[in-house]
Amino acid sequence: MTSKNVFHISAALALLGAMAATPAQADDYSGAAPAPVVLAAPVMSGPLKADPNPWSFNAGQFGRIYAGGIAGVMGLSQDNSKAGDKNSHLDIANAQAFIQSTGAPWGFYAQAGVYSLPALGTSYLRAAKETDDTYGLLPVGYISYAASNSLSVKAGKLPTLLGDENTFTFQNMNIARGLLWGQENAINRGVEGDYSAGPMAFALSWNDGFYSNHYSWLTGRATYNVGANDVIAVDAGGNLVRTDVNRFETPVAQNNSKSVDLMYTHTSGQWTLNPYIQYTYAGTNASAGIDHTGSSFGAAFLANYKFDALLNIAGRAEYISTTGNAAEKAPNLLYGQGSKAWSLTLTPTYQVGPVFARAEASYVHASSITAGDAFGSSGKDSAQARMIFETGLLF
Repeated sequence: MTSKNVFHISAALALLGAMAATPAQADDYSGAAPAPVVLAAPVMSGPLKADPNPWSFNAGQFGRIYAGGIAGVMGLSQDNSKAGDKNSHLDIANAQAFIQSTGAPWGFYAQAGVYSLPALGTSYLRAAKETDDTYGLLPVGYISYAASNSLSVKAGKLPTLLGDENTFTFQNMNIARGLLWGQENAINRGVEGDYSAGPMAFALSWNDGFYSNHYSWLTGRATYNVGANDVIAVDAGGNLVRTDVNRFETPVAQNNSKSVDLMYTHTSGQWTLNPYIQYTYAGTNASAGIDHTGSSFGAAFLANYKFDALLNIAGRAEYISTTGNAAEKAPNLLYGQGSKAWSLTLTPTYQVGPVFARAEASYVHASSITAGDAFGSSGKDSAQARMIFETGLLF
């Protein structure tokens, strides 16, 4: 780890420690308990919960400014590590601060710090390298303008509109992202418009897709609240102008793809059920050696059971298949052209106030693999089992 990364991590942890030690509602001298708030960002699907009384102060015409964050560590153990990876890691999971305004019509959101982005079936990158190689020390940051109660626009570094799982560990039912997440982009640079009307909500974004810095992607999302317990959502998007950028956070095949997701969420008593399906299509790109089209189809089922106010257990089951073969120079979208995989994940979560602890067991099995593209040091193994433990403060 470089001295630059040590400085960044130390500074982030110091900032988070100071914020955690600061009383909430800094300008409230009445002694009354502050009213709970639900902030728009970061989006959290549970079971982890943000502080309902985050630190804040009144900024006059800019409204109230809220600040929070997360500080946590993670341990990981796995078999059949890919070449360059290790069988165990102890690392920072997140050291991030969140700050946002609630004023109107102008507002902002900034999420800053270091983070790890574990995903099933992929090599683990330590937080310092993950941060440097992906979205930097400000992974999410944007300004917003509310033209009315139902219409708003924001611009900057935005969470993607595609997919069912969010980017960071604390935002989701499971610690690691799933197999289907690997086909979707995570953070876009661009502009987004949001409109709501009764039970319907719509969003449309012009952005740079897989963080390519080429503004050629159009994505959209529609959400319908069927009732108090059911939500249906569909998203779609893709690259409209071929780009040849090919780097870690911008895989050339996926960056020139198009995708659609259909998602459903049902809550009933202590249960939250969340199935969804996904289809992606990747076109040809002769300059990148892709002479044939390829596609993927995936289905996932996520569920969470709430035992009580402190303990939850979440599970995820997935299947994904891809098309194409190497002879036709089709894109490799998984573990070789035409490969398939399924996964199982189980994640119990315990949270008391800002303190949380989570454990996770997962298993991935691939078939129709290409030697060198799957698991193990030689890329010839077809399966990987992994254990993760994550603990920290969310405030």
